[in-house]
Amino acid sequence: MSHKLTPTTVLLLVIPPLLWAGNAVVGRAVHDVVPPVTLNFLRWAIALVILAPFGRVIFRKGSGLWKHRKRYALLGLLGIGLYNSMQYMALHTSTAVNVTLVGASMPVWMLVIGALVFGTRVKTWQIAGAVLSLVGVLVVLSHGEWSQLMSLRFVPGDVIQLIATIIWALYSWLLIKGHDPAEIRSNWVGVLLAQLVYGVAWSGAMAGGEWLVVDDAHITWSWGLGVALIYVAIGPAIVALRCWGAGVQRVGPTLAGFFANLSPLFAALMSVAFLGESPQFYHALAFVLIVGGIVVSSRSSA
Repeated sequence: MSHKLTPTTVLLLVIPPLLWAGNAVVGRAVHDVVPPVTLNFLRWAIALVILAPFGRVIFRKGSGLWKHRKRYALLGLLGIGLYNSMQYMALHTSTAVNVTLVGASMPVWMLVIGALVFGTRVKTWQIAGAVLSLVGVLVVLSHGEWSQLMSLRFVPGDVIQLIATIIWALYSWLLIKGHDPAEIRSNWVGVLLAQLVYGVAWSGAMAGGEWLVVDDAHITWSWGLGVALIYVAIGPAIVALRCWGAGVQRVGPTLAGFFANLSPLFAALMSVAFLGESPQFYHALAFVLIVGGIVVSSRSSA
């Protein structure tokens, strides 16, 4: 595993937060028409159907899907079953802004889990990079006016998102533990599909439980919901998970975690592009700070 940030590696790690920014917006937009855990199940079930024809070999007896079933079952539970369900649950009671703010703690949890669970040493530059990147996120969320942060109110959904963020950090670390990087590069479809098989099983069981315990669970079908499902299945699911896995394999979860903080910046820029808002100075300042945090952290890994 190399910690060098090549242009290809940067691209691999920039694509996921770009797609995740859209995922948060879509998840909030459809929260009234589909239950959150069911949304997660439908999303990954569609992704599984799309990807299955390209990785049929993993269903054969003796493949990694069966030989490493405990590993893939755990990855599927953490990265597909729990994290995404909890994020959609958080968006039911919280705003996309708050969820993004809580998710900005990702680099911190990458450092904490790496140190406590996997025994990696936290370096001063990594802490400095985390602080710099977090300040950049705060600039986006406050629109450059720090007084706005004081008006933020946290709700139960924010706690759910915090737990989800910790789960994603653990998932990212497990991606590089016990996996041959050459296998990821040569058989990425199989590795991703194996996670999807178990992840869909987990999320399906969770969705079934949701319909049992939620009295008013319902789905209001429409063309808009259909388009939303296709987007979250292909973009934030298949493409983002593939790019994230490859990026983490190249530079490790700690440095990769800093790229997740680009999501709120991308969300703000999407507002500029699609909602007619004007670009502001704080967008540029936030970009400099977040990227600065990535650069500082990458120095510690050199």
